[in-house]
Amino acid sequence: MKITMVKKIFADGSPCKKCGEIEEKMRAAGQLERIDRTVVADESNEQSEGMLLATEHAVDRAPFFIVERDGESAQIYTVYFKFVKEVLDAETSEEEEIAEIMNDVDLDFL
Repeated sequence: MKITMVKKIFADGSPCKKCGEIEEKMRAAGQLERIDRTVVADESNEQSEGMLLATEHAVDRAPFFIVERDGESAQIYTVYFKFVKEVLDAETSEEEEIAEIMNDVDLDFL
């Protein structure tokens, strides 16, 4: 299995707030070492690898995760807690999941 995390950088060079929050949660939980690659979707460069991956997979928000397993189509996760639960087999609380869904307005669109 290969996991790619795509995070966003705004056209002015500032990092995506939600991407940083998710990355920090993963660091605190010891999950970052399970990520094989981190790719940047740079708003100022439509040809950046992250922007191309977003287009290829029809994703319009960041961060997102691409999970590739041998012989299967890539799975895309735009909800961190769903990714953690289904891919990393980690426990999440219902409150955390609801909070992320309710805070969808904090997600940065590509």
